[in-house]
This record gives sequence, structure tokens and C-alpha cells, in this order.
Amino acid sequence: MSLPRLALSYPAAVMLGVALLVLLGINAVDRLPMQLFPNIEAPSMAIRASWRGASPEAVESDLVEPLERVLQGLPGLEQMEANAGPGNTWINLRFALGTPMAETQIEVLSRLNRLPSWPAEAERPTIVGGAAGDDVNTNLTFFFVQLLPGTVGPIHSHLRLIEDVVKPRLEAVPGVASVEINAGPPEDLVIRVDPVRAAQYGIALSTIAELAARSDDVSGGFVDVGRRQYTLKLAARYRPEQMSEQILAWRDGRPVRLADVATVSVERPDRSNATYQNGNPAIGLRLVRAPGANVLSTLDAVQEVVAELRSGALAEAGLAIEQSFDSALFIRQALSLLGANLGAGIALAIGVLWLFLRNRKTTLLIAMTIPLSLLATVLVLSMLGRSLNIISLAGLAFAVGMTLDAAIVVAENILRWRQRGESPTEAAVGASDQVSGALLASTATTVAIFLPVLFLADVEGQMFADLALTIAVAVAMSLLVALTVLPLMSG
Repeated sequence: MSLPRLALSYPAAVMLGVALLVLLGINAVDRLPMQLFPNIEAPSMAIRASWRGASPEAVESDLVEPLERVLQGLPGLEQMEANAGPGNTWINLRFALGTPMAETQIEVLSRLNRLPSWPAEAERPTIVGGAAGDDVNTNLTFFFVQLLPGTVGPIHSHLRLIEDVVKPRLEAVPGVASVEINAGPPEDLVIRVDPVRAAQYGIALSTIAELAARSDDVSGGFVDVGRRQYTLKLAARYRPEQMSEQILAWRDGRPVRLADVATVSVERPDRSNATYQNGNPAIGLRLVRAPGANVLSTLDAVQEVVAELRSGALAEAGLAIEQSFDSALFIRQALSLLGANLGAGIALAIGVLWLFLRNRKTTLLIAMTIPLSLLATVLVLSMLGRSLNIISLAGLAFAVGMTLDAAIVVAENILRWRQRGESPTEAAVGASDQVSGALLASTATTVAIFLPVLFLADVEGQMFADLALTIAVAVAMSLLVALTVLPLMSG
């Protein structure tokens, strides 16, 4: 039994299917994540290491080269790019698509712990990102916290407030995966030695360096007491005022303290390594988007929380918080423009139909194909975990005219059969069956053109997969509507 005859035999089932399609499609539109671009997976990882005061040449020979040797041969590694500068280095690793980044990160950590040699003064290398791969939609937005006019003290004195109050509140927003705080490099314990006084007391710089090196907590292992096991830690980390009172040596029966030959202070590094906004010291906040989160609704929720913090805890501390980049503005503008173009395309398509057919019922029956096909496409996008972005919207706009082709052919043939004197039922079934083979071949060729894009694994394939998917699904659904709903409504 052909599709048109089957549809006419079970009209209630067809209309129920149409009603379900409309309801589920509208629900999918509300639930579909909205963002600027499709999710693009580019598995990558960055490794950072720093060595205060080292020249680029020293960084290259003592930091970069050992890292390159130990990282060579990582599974799936396609490209390794190193950048050595004064006092720091970045190594960017790019992996093949499909590389399991969680296992890769564990392997990288294992190799970093097996570095054969590393300067004692240099910080150990750390991994920056990479567990979930790289995605152009990862960055949700950026905020900067600054001092209000009249607030006394450095901005970094409020870092604990940012970590304990602001960060947890923002991370509690649905759709926010994490909040990264950028306050610049940590504070340094600076010991400025007076060489003249050190020479008078006969204190060598190595003695002072050894004292500074011993200023750290030391693990003492474990102690079993009955059924309980206690962890021992020897607290040997000094505060600046305690450090100044440490004894370096004894001269003539009296102690020579560090304060006698040097000054001890806690200072921030130079201005070039700090975080600034509009020329003012600031603490940066980077909000990372959770996978599958709706960017627009998430940003709206973030703005509500920020407004509460701005008038509450931050205002009490004399702080201001300002957004640096609002992706919602660009997303709304892009989606609004494409939505307007989509609406204009639908209106023009219906207008052209009316111009040629001059039949209100036939025009409405053909135009009915557009919303049904588009709603079905949105439903498929939601089921496949896709998003509503400029690429998928462009695909919907392109598909508007293509979805009318099958319906126009079927409706025109039904009208021709009716003019020959056939009954409405026979005209609907016979005319639809007559052109179904040609329409199936035409639709299959169109779908066959776009479907291969879905199997491209590179960045280009990921970018335009939504375009190919929306057009293919919309055209296929338009054929189904033209061979089921249209004959039913015509007969």
C-alpha cells in the first residue's frame, strides 16, 4: 500500500502524528541550546612553566627542550608548538580528533612528573585546560572586579572574598561549568640584602638563601594510634615578621638576625604581569560554559547573580564588577537577523505561490509544508544534541524554498486530476502515486549531496554539519508531508 493511500486509510493516525510533531517541535525550540557557533571539537592542551628572571635562551635550553623530549610520542599528538620568552614558556599540544583527552591528560601529568632535570628556581610545569578539549563556545563571558573610588588598599587584598563568595555563587548558576580567577602572579617574599652590613657580620648570601629555602612546611608521614591514623606536618613556613627574626649566625655572643642584614617584605611582581582593566588593577573572572548549556538563558541567570553581588557583598567591600565581553549581544543580533530572514523567506515563498496558483486552499496546503518540515528538523536537532546557531538557522533558511518543491508538484498534479473529473479521494491517491517515484529520486539526490558533510571529522566538517543536517532533514520531511498530509487534506 502506498503512502498516500495509507494516509487516507488512517486519517486519525496521521492527524495525531501532525499534532505530536507540532507539540514536540515547539517544545524542542524552547529546549534547544542557543549559541553563536556549533560545538567544534579541537582537542588541545597547553603547558605553562615559568622561571623568574631567566632569559629566553635559558628558558629554551633548560625548560622547553626537556619538556619537548618528555612529551614526544604522546598518543594522538599531531602538533607541538613551543613559545619561550623572558621568564616563562608555553607549549601548545594539538591532538587528533577523537583523542580521549581525559586519558591523555593523565599521561601528560605522568610524563611531567618524570622530568629528568629541572632548575630548582623554576616553577614546575602545569597544564592549562585540555581535559575536555578545545571549543570555540567554551568561554561564556568575562568579568573584572575593581576597587570603587575611595576604597583603600590593593585589589588583591580582596582575593579571599572573590574565592569564597563570588566564585561559588557564579559556579552555582545552571550552565556554568567553572569560574577561573585571574589575579596575576602570586605574591613574592622579597628579601633585600644590605651587602655592606652582611659583610660586616660575615654573612654569606648562601646562608640567607638556605634560610629562605627552609621556610616551608614539611610532611612528617603518618602515626597510627589505635584504629586511627594521623597525618603529621611540620609547620616551618614563616610569616614575614617571623622571617626577620630568624638567627643567621652568632657573633661575639650575640645573635645576628636576618633583620640586621636585610629587609623582608611581601610584594606583588611588576606591573607587566598583573591584571588591569581600563588602566586600573583588577581581578579577572572567566566563566566557562557547561556542555549543552543554553548560552542566552545562562547569561541571563549570571546577570541576576552579578546584580545581587554588585549591590551586596561586593558593595560592602568597596568593589565593583563589570562585564568585559557579552556574547549574548552578538548571539541575539545574529539569531534575530537570521530569524527575520527566515520569516521573510517564508512570506515571499507563500506570496510567489499565491501569485502563480491563485487558489487560496491550494496555497495554504502547500505552505503548511514549511512549518511542519522546520519543526521536524528542529526536533531532530534536539534529539541529536545539536544547538540553534547561525549555521543551523542558515540551513533552515536555505531549506524554506526547497521544502516546497515536493508539495508544489503533488498539489499541482492533484489539481490536474480533479480538473479531469476524478473524485477527491482518487485524485489525491492517484496523483500522489504518479509523482512519488520522481519526487523520491529528486529528494534522494538532494539528501545525498549534503549527507557526506556529516562524515567529515575535521573542523570544517564540524562547522557545516548543522547546515547539511538541517537541509537534508527538512527536504526529507517535506517529501513525507507531501505524500501523507497533503493528499489527506486534499481528499
